[in-house]
Amino acid sequence: MYEAVTKGVRVCVTPHYLEDQSSPGDGHYVWAYSVRIANESDRVVQLKNRHWRITDANGVSQEVRGPGVVGEQPTLAPGEIFEYTSGTPLSTPSGIMVGSYEMEAADGALFDVAVPAFSLDSPHQPIQLN
Repeated sequence: MYEAVTKGVRVCVTPHYLEDQSSPGDGHYVWAYSVRIANESDRVVQLKNRHWRITDANGVSQEVRGPGVVGEQPTLAPGEIFEYTSGTPLSTPSGIMVGSYEMEAADGALFDVAVPAFSLDSPHQPIQLN
């Protein structure tokens, strides 16, 4: 699990390689990632927008921006949690994702919450020790 906390909002991400949806012989690798957003602050916050940077093993990056996550813009009172699962394909057997959520506080103030960088690893990528 990967974790980051920004202004009292904790984001935890757990990626999973999807063997049954991947076709390594065709250069098609798919991951699901489960996200848990916990409002540990003392104010109500709403997730307004998402921003992802997805980079494959060749260093090719794509950016994804848009409203909410999985079609929702959840509002979280202090102590509340929102969880969802999404996915991403790559043409390489490994990669990395990192991002942020634009949140809005009850007073209208906007702020960004970091989504920690997380590794997308498949069993088709040789493990290298650095």
